Amino acid sequence: MGAQLKEVRNRIKSVQSTQQITKAMKMVSAAKLRKAQDAILQMRPYSQKLQEMLSNIVSNADGNVEMKLAEERAVEKVLLIVITSDRGLCGAYNANIVKQAKAVVEEKYSSQFAKGNVAVWNIGKKGWESLTKSGYNTDATFKDIYLHLNFENVQAAAVAAMKAFENKEFDAVELIYSEFKNAATQQFKAEQFLPIPKVTSKAGAKKADFIFEPAQDVLIAELMPKILNTQLYKAVLDGNASEHGARMTAMDKASENANELLKSLKLSYNRARQAAITTELTEIVSGAAALEG
Repeated sequence: MGAQLKEVRNRIKSVQSTQQITKAMKMVSAAKLRKAQDAILQMRPYSQKLQEMLSNIVSNADGNVEMKLAEERAVEKVLLIVITSDRGLCGAYNANIVKQAKAVVEEKYSSQFAKGNVAVWNIGKKGWESLTKSGYNTDATFKDIYLHLNFENVQAAAVAAMKAFENKEFDAVELIYSEFKNAATQQFKAEQFLPIPKVTSKAGAKKADFIFEPAQDVLIAELMPKILNTQLYKAVLDGNASEHGARMTAMDKASENANELLKSLKLSYNRARQAAITTELTEIVSGAAALEG
């Protein structure tokens, strides 16, 4: 009985130690989330307006304006930029992004994948590890961006993707990432990066009449790369906020589960201790009765 009590005591101590870690991780993630959430909430309206403006300009541009980054061609080679986290312990966050990437390949690019024409650029170590094990053609050049998250490092990845598209190394580029909603909710999505998508005009809608200053071709050549840099940076900030939100939620749930387990273990411990006391009392009474007899 003493060995059983010791085992339960050790388990209680172990669960309490784990709970201290999960609570500490929840607090750290909550602090990081506030900063990451502020960054994406400030960035998102600016980025969305730029993307909307770019799509409108591309849709309504004159036919004689060269727009390499909006050139639609038969999709033979595909690039997926998959944005995950560097670390785990954030629930199913990374697994869901990897699942989304695989679903995009299966639904849209299965024939290209069969020919070995689907490349994956990873931002974040977890996606790189998982997709490499799954046999995808992964590239780790930009996987450590989160170690030094800033606009310049993300811009390098965007510029590399644009150059590869212009050089016809890829015919389509898609972003796979998690859009931050709140601490408990992320929306996993695939978003077309290149060619720049055009706005589908409604029937009977008038063509937008833009006045360009400077010239239209000069403005488009200047705007396109800058807006695409911003688009990728927004996706990375979304991923950063989503990761901390998912980890905070996961650690909160782990702490709650530890509480439930502690209640169960303490109940088991008290029952075992009471049984041990009852046994000892019975033995004492029996011994006393034997001596009297």
